[in-house]
Amino acid sequence: MTPLVDVVLVLLIIFMVVTPLIASGVAVDLPRTEHHAKKADDGKDIIISVTADERLYMGLRRLANIEELVAAVRAEKRTSPEKTVFLKGDQQISYGPIRRIMEALHDVSIDDIILGTEDLTEKR
Repeated sequence: MTPLVDVVLVLLIIFMVVTPLIASGVAVDLPRTEHHAKKADDGKDIIISVTADERLYMGLRRLANIEELVAAVRAEKRTSPEKTVFLKGDQQISYGPIRRIMEALHDVSIDDIILGTEDLTEKR
């Protein structure tokens, strides 16, 4: 019985470490805001990340440009229309690239976009 408990605990630790990496996409330094609404990660979001050097990612997959991003999001929405877009932009970039992504998604009738931020009161 004891070896089985050891195996289960090791598996639990592995899943606890790996799951946030799978669900969150590429890590970016999010801007800090007050009074933002936290949404639990239910695994149903299409996560788009824009890094400080303006590279685009959908999940962990790097995309060449906004057109490729829009095509990938449309394909994902076709298979799972209930998914929302969670857009994470690094705080080091200007708002321009984020706005262009939002406009491109809006132009193809994708209106359910959530902007990712961190709470101003959270400590790093």
